[in-house]
Amino acid sequence: MADLLRKPKGSTGHVHAITPEDAGWGFVGFDLHKLAKGETVVSETGAREVILVLVEGKARLKAGGEDFGERGDRMNVFEKTPPHCLYVPNDSDWQATATTDCTLAVCSAPGKGTHKAQILGPEGITPADRGKGANLRLINNIAMEDRDVADSLLVTEVFTPNGNWSSYPAHRHDEDDYPNMTYLEETYYHRLNPSQGFGVQRVYTEDGDLDEVMAVKDGDVVLVPKGHHPCGAVYGYDMYYLNVMAGPLRKWRFQNDPDHDWIYQRDTAP
Repeated sequence: MADLLRKPKGSTGHVHAITPEDAGWGFVGFDLHKLAKGETVVSETGAREVILVLVEGKARLKAGGEDFGERGDRMNVFEKTPPHCLYVPNDSDWQATATTDCTLAVCSAPGKGTHKAQILGPEGITPADRGKGANLRLINNIAMEDRDVADSLLVTEVFTPNGNWSSYPAHRHDEDDYPNMTYLEETYYHRLNPSQGFGVQRVYTEDGDLDEVMAVKDGDVVLVPKGHHPCGAVYGYDMYYLNVMAGPLRKWRFQNDPDHDWIYQRDTAP
């Protein structure tokens, strides 16, 4: 069985620490800190760029010697409002001091030094619906390719209503074949509402070499090294996930599973 489902290490502190070396790939890193009011996290970026996402709560953020003040106004992620985020380039440093209990996600990938530290949200993030019917979900695009704010990172939030599917129709982005497809590693940080719920995520390749179906619970992270990766929110429980993607080219080009592409073609037909 592939080691794709990562459980949080406790309920407070540094609960996720996923490095490229740990994941067995070359680009994406993901950390999650659950901080109590007054606690501080300090880190250097080294060769990697970082996007800090205040998933919940408030914190005072600093980067590269600049004080960006207290940020955050979403106290519960399922308020669904755009998050407060901060981009930090490589060869810099950052600090976050919780001014309320907060959940801080740290998304990282190789940097090239072409962007400066800057606030990314909530300004500039417009919630948008995607899909239809039981495939409808709400998207907060934090740093997708339409925003020239990072060297490698692509970051977005998705809210999937109970009973619906997302990252669907099933698609993959595991070949470096632009413009047909881009190679992008990906992590999913999952939350459920109510928190005792669960969702389902399948990660599989068309040849069957990889085929894992996982019950994801509140706070879990799923790694997607290759293949298709649809998610389902079971009845009664809304699902949130924070996606982090990165690869050789900062573009999102994918191909649907040909068995299920007819669904996409039907739903996007004029």
